[in-house]
Amino acid sequence: MSTKIGVLGAGQMGNGITHVFAQYGYQVVLFDIVQAQLDKALATIKQNLERQAKKGAIPESLVGETLGRISVTQDMNGLADVDFAVEAVTEHEPLKLEIFRKLDGVVKEGAILASNTSSIPITKIASVTGRPDKVIGMHFMNPVPVMKLVEIIRGHATSEDTFAQVSGMVAKIEKEMAVSHDYPGFVVNRILIPMINEAIFVLYEGIATAEDIDKGMKLGTNQPMGPLTLADFIGLDTILAITNVLYDGFKDPKYRPCPLLVKMVNAGYLGRKSGRGFYTY
Repeated sequence: MSTKIGVLGAGQMGNGITHVFAQYGYQVVLFDIVQAQLDKALATIKQNLERQAKKGAIPESLVGETLGRISVTQDMNGLADVDFAVEAVTEHEPLKLEIFRKLDGVVKEGAILASNTSSIPITKIASVTGRPDKVIGMHFMNPVPVMKLVEIIRGHATSEDTFAQVSGMVAKIEKEMAVSHDYPGFVVNRILIPMINEAIFVLYEGIATAEDIDKGMKLGTNQPMGPLTLADFIGLDTILAITNVLYDGFKDPKYRPCPLLVKMVNAGYLGRKSGRGFYTY
């Protein structure tokens, strides 16, 4: 039996997740309440597939085949018959909980519900559904078609069967898996976000320029991009949201967000997506 996938949210992460599942043979239904967002997602997927084909990473024929496996809907009921749903909406806890409550009532019994959250507890998300054993964290890295890692987070009630099925899917889409227990920030963001926040403190305290901070970390620790460039790429609002999850979750002052980060988000300087962050785009 072929597994049918539902993806909720047609933003940067949602379109990447849709792209990868469809590329590896899955039928995918992409849901978003905004039609323009769905149109943009399809255009982005087509563009990224064509780029892969041009580089010789995939055969030319796979572009059309992949796009043919994707359908879109603005109605969550369009996900009723999926076997597996992965949510990739904004990193905002009340919104995610509301979506999982609704999704649980829409999707057929036995279907697995995954969240692409990068910091919100899976156990909490699972608790608003009637199937906590079928809820799991599946945190893809951005950009999804390029990055090899999927962080898998087992909630308090996630069953062995759910974990085994999701592990199998990660292997099928040729990604690597890192497994984490369900604590704020999991593994990747628990380490990455405080590093970015510390880089912002270094700038805030006037120790070095943004350029020198990034050059130091790039050339000194062999990172592909400096922490402030990475912050602009991720979005400063997302960095702040995850920093707050860590700070609230552990109540440890080492996670407090840098005042400069808070001020920039309040000013609407969110990085690449707003045209201005630590750099101008």
